[in-house]
Amino acid sequence: MKNLKLLGYLMVFASALLCVQCTSDALGPPGADGVDGIDGIDGIDGVDGTASCVSCHSNENREPLFASWELSKHGTGFIGFAAPRADCAQCHAEEGYVDYITTGSVREYTLNLIGVDSLGLAVYDTINPYPNASPLNCTTCHDKHSTFDFENDGPDYALRNSGAVTLVIDSVTVIDFGDASNNCITCHQPRNSYEIPSSTGDYEITSKRFGPHHGPQATMLEGIMGANIAGSEAYPGVGSATHRTGASCVSCHMGESSDINQGLHSWVPKDDACITCHPNGAPDEINGFSADMATLEALLAANNMFDVDGYYVPGTYSAKLAQAAWNYRTLLEDQSKGIHNPAYTRALLKNSIEALQN
Repeated sequence: MKNLKLLGYLMVFASALLCVQCTSDALGPPGADGVDGIDGIDGIDGVDGTASCVSCHSNENREPLFASWELSKHGTGFIGFAAPRADCAQCHAEEGYVDYITTGSVREYTLNLIGVDSLGLAVYDTINPYPNASPLNCTTCHDKHSTFDFENDGPDYALRNSGAVTLVIDSVTVIDFGDASNNCITCHQPRNSYEIPSSTGDYEITSKRFGPHHGPQATMLEGIMGANIAGSEAYPGVGSATHRTGASCVSCHMGESSDINQGLHSWVPKDDACITCHPNGAPDEINGFSADMATLEALLAANNMFDVDGYYVPGTYSAKLAQAAWNYRTLLEDQSKGIHNPAYTRALLKNSIEALQN
């Protein structure tokens, strides 16, 4: 019996040795040690490594920005809204804006076959590529930082676009306001593809929304894309306006402020941003703007160009009527009442009125 027990112990011990040997063969010899990484750069004694981050990302700095944003037309949903048409999403939805900035275009509609009609013809449903689009918010204009070397590169504020902008209405024209203001040009430019009237022949207006759509601020500031009718008022040089050469979208509309109703992300210009050049206070409009706009509107109305809702009536018009109509809509949509570019505004207004009165 004792011999049998001894034999059993020997068999268990031998089996254990076999397992160890099998495992050792499977694993192989231990690998070589990896190469050490490069040592990081030592911090500077007495300087908090996150100080540059906290200066922007502290609650003290961010809360006024959020509060002013909520008061703005961008933040209230007046401009950005869910499920816009695909061709509107470029500026009226976050996903559309990001697509345009990153790819140069927005997504296209797709067609879904839903059946056939009584004649056997296919019937399709048009599918909007932005059915659940987000309204405008922080991440519409702001992405991750492109650099953290603020000392050498300046703060980039994580803006999605700070480069020059090629206009939608004219693919050969590029505007560069510099840095942060270029992010504004992406949307604050004419976006309709109607041809600007320039010939002496008749012109056909095909849409009641004829004219630059809602955003000609950048082109007005630059002094371009109006219908430059010849007249007694000279047109200024392109890019020569004082607000173009001596100011910027950001300096005028986003100044530092203790009042959330002005500057910051409200985009309401502060008087303080103007008093350096306008010590008596910033004007609400250039001299005579409202009176001249009323005159031009009356002249267009006398030629039956408006419907009851104030939109243009599609039809064939003389070149001077079409040009004046384009200029009227440009100045109306600019919404600065001539302040963006007084000389260009005055030339467009005066020369349009002269053309219709003669």
